[in-house]
Amino acid sequence: MSSAQPRVIVKSDPSRLSIEWLDGHTTVYPTARLRAICPCARCVNEHTGQRMHDPRSVPADLTHTSVRLVGNYAVSLTFADGHDTGIYSYQFLRDNDPGS
Repeated sequence: MSSAQPRVIVKSDPSRLSIEWLDGHTTVYPTARLRAICPCARCVNEHTGQRMHDPRSVPADLTHTSVRLVGNYAVSLTFADGHDTGIYSYQFLRDNDPGS
């Protein structure tokens, strides 16, 4: 059993995303943190891995307007600032648990 497989994804609060993982662990991601660590090509240079988006520029009270499943491996969010190109794999989310 992979620890990076969600059991339940809760998206009812636009200021956070909660995931209960199959191993019983629950992670709560503030929306602003997800925007700050966005892995998309606009935010991270695909060739160098250098972050091009300054995480400090994300307002602490940023919300999301939608959360969509991407296949069986990820979620994609649309943020209130209009950004919507990030795909957050379950492994990426588990590796970036803000409580770890």
